[in-house]
Amino acid sequence: MRVILTLVLLTLFNVDFAQEKFDVAVVEKFQKDLNSEYADAKTSPLLAEDLAHFQVLDFYPIDEKAFVVAQFIRTENEKPFEMPTSTTRKPMYVKYGEARFQMEGKEFKLNIYRNIELSKKEEYKDYLFLPFSDLTSGKESYIGGKYIDLKIPSGNTIVIDFNLSYNPYCAYSPKYSCPKVPLENDLGIEIKAGVKKFHD
Repeated sequence: MRVILTLVLLTLFNVDFAQEKFDVAVVEKFQKDLNSEYADAKTSPLLAEDLAHFQVLDFYPIDEKAFVVAQFIRTENEKPFEMPTSTTRKPMYVKYGEARFQMEGKEFKLNIYRNIELSKKEEYKDYLFLPFSDLTSGKESYIGGKYIDLKIPSGNTIVIDFNLSYNPYCAYSPKYSCPKVPLENDLGIEIKAGVKKFHD
């Protein structure tokens, strides 16, 4: 499972996080790479019976409005904590910062986290984790929310492209252990972007 998770992060982490403007090609590459990963038995989280007839994941239409440049506020002196997961596993995370942004004329805030163990690896030293849920969760999208992978920004802004949001592996198989979305990252808005739920 660790090998597969590493492959997922490597695939998603190749996204150009330095972009400041929306680029549909970035999203198209993300979708293509994710579909390729899920179609490959060596890297797919799908159950054998689902993989047998898998073609592509169901994505929302790519939407430029789902791309935001958020204010990034680094939170200092945060204490690491055990992140609850779908199993008894409790990996250590720390709240790294906050992203503040506007959508549909409303102000929102999301906490951004850093995985303590993962950050010790050279290739993931800049990796940040953004789990969130919204008003589509449990309806059109996975009930457990979705994830977005980010990099530590060099300045006081951070790009959040909800078109690049994906489901936890737990959306496809119960054998995985997935971090639960913290309550403070539940958005009171519909985010119609990224991957939809797998089963109706």
